[in-house]
Amino acid sequence: MSFDEEWSTARATAAANVSMRLDHVPADPGGGGGGGSGGSGDLEINQDHIGAIGSEAYKLHTRLLTDGKHAATASAEAAGALTKEGFAGGAALAKVSATWESQVKTLVAACATISNGLNYSLSSHAKEEQQLHADFTASAIDTYLK
Repeated sequence: MSFDEEWSTARATAAANVSMRLDHVPADPGGGGGGGSGGSGDLEINQDHIGAIGSEAYKLHTRLLTDGKHAATASAEAAGALTKEGFAGGAALAKVSATWESQVKTLVAACATISNGLNYSLSSHAKEEQQLHADFTASAIDTYLK
């Protein structure tokens, strides 16, 4: 399966899953308060999945830093040699190499942003959950529930 086919399949699957979760509220949400506010139709954060995605983004970031530069030296040398011999392809190869380097830097930055953002989200979510729990148990509502 080509990358484009695999990417299209993954996008279609993700879109279908998100659509099902966001557009579908079960007849009996169960377990929660009232009005569907605590049911399985709510958005949930699966920390294991988010952590795995962040980990993969970090691995890709690390590999791109080294693997994305394999041809840099050879390309620069070839471009220089072609230019020295008067071939127009030398300048074109240098431009392609510079564009490639720019794109790799963009991908590395994007992977870092994804990895760091997901790590921050997990940490932030855990802190907010702890704060909400502390606030709730310390509030006047807690005294009425006892």
